[in-house]
Amino acid sequence: MIPGRTALLPAVLALACGSDGGSDTDAATEGGSGTADPMTSASATVGTTAPTSATTATSSDSDSQGTSGDPSDTDPTTLDSSGGSSEESSGGIPTEPFSFFVTSLRAMQELSGSDDGFGGDLSFGEVGPGAGLRGADAICAAIAEQSMPGAAAKQWRAFLSVSADENGNQVNAIDRVGEGPWYDRLGRVVAMSKADLANERPQNGDAAIVDDLPNEDGVPNHQPDPNQPEVDNHDTLTGSNEQGMLADADATCSDWTSSVGDQDVRPRIGHSWPRGPDNGRNWISDHDAGGCAPGVNINGGGGPQPGDYSVGAGGGYGGIYCFALYP
Repeated sequence: MIPGRTALLPAVLALACGSDGGSDTDAATEGGSGTADPMTSASATVGTTAPTSATTATSSDSDSQGTSGDPSDTDPTTLDSSGGSSEESSGGIPTEPFSFFVTSLRAMQELSGSDDGFGGDLSFGEVGPGAGLRGADAICAAIAEQSMPGAAAKQWRAFLSVSADENGNQVNAIDRVGEGPWYDRLGRVVAMSKADLANERPQNGDAAIVDDLPNEDGVPNHQPDPNQPEVDNHDTLTGSNEQGMLADADATCSDWTSSVGDQDVRPRIGHSWPRGPDNGRNWISDHDAGGCAPGVNINGGGGPQPGDYSVGAGGGYGGIYCFALYP
C-alpha cells in the first residue's frame, strides 16, 4: 500500500461500491440485493499521496434509486429553466455527461505508486472473494473523481469479466456497466446501448472517438500528450470475448488479483484504438497479453515479445475501460 492510501481508500471504495460498502455489481443487471444512494461529495484524488482527510460518502435524504438499486429507476438529471443541466438536489450527482473513459497511463501509475502500473492485480487494497472487481471499480471512481469532482458518485464499473465474484458467480463485463448511454469527458457519445457496445467498435457514437477511445480527460488515448508523437498503448484489459462475456478462466489474472508473470496465464485484452485498418480492431477482445506482471511498453513492437509476461507486452500498460451507471 502506497503512503496515504489509508486516507484515500475509504472514500473511494464507498463511492464505488455504495454507501454500505457492498456488492461491486449493479443489482439490476447482476442480481445483487444491495442498494446504494447517490453520494453528496467526495475528496478522492489521483496521486501517490492522499489528502490529509477524506470525506466519506454519505447517503442522500431520499433514495433516488428506489429499492432495486437500478439507476434507471430515476432520472438523475434535471433541467433548469434555461434548459441546461443542473445538479439533482437530493442526489448530488453531477449532471454533466461523463460516463466512460480508458484509464490513462499517468493515472494508473499514480494510483499504483509504480511506473509499471498495477499489472493484473487490480484489487487496490480490497481483500477476499471479489476483491479484483471491487478494487477495479474503486480505481475507476478515483480517476473519475480526479477528472470531475463529484463524478465518483455516478457509480463506476470496470469493464472486466471474472470467473467468480464474491458470491462465486461468473460475471460478464457487458452485464455490469448499466444500459447506457455513455459519454466521454467532453460530453461526446461513446455508445447509446449495450447492443451498441457488442460490436467490433462501439456503434452510434461520435465518429471522432470511435476509433480512438478517450481517456479520463477526453483525450484520444493514442496520443495522450498532443505535444508528443503517438504511442503504442492500445492493449486494454477486459478478460472478455467479443460479446463482452468471460473469455475463459485463465483470461483474468486470477479474477484481477494476480500480478505474477506466467506464460500460461495471459489476460484477454481489447484495443482502445485499432492496430490497423483491417486487423486488430476489436475494442473488447483481440488477443491475449503477455502475462499478468506489471509492465509498460508503448514504443511499439508488433505484439507480445518472447519472454515478456507483462500486461503491457504487446503495446500497453494494463489500462482498463471504465463505465458509469449514470450518464
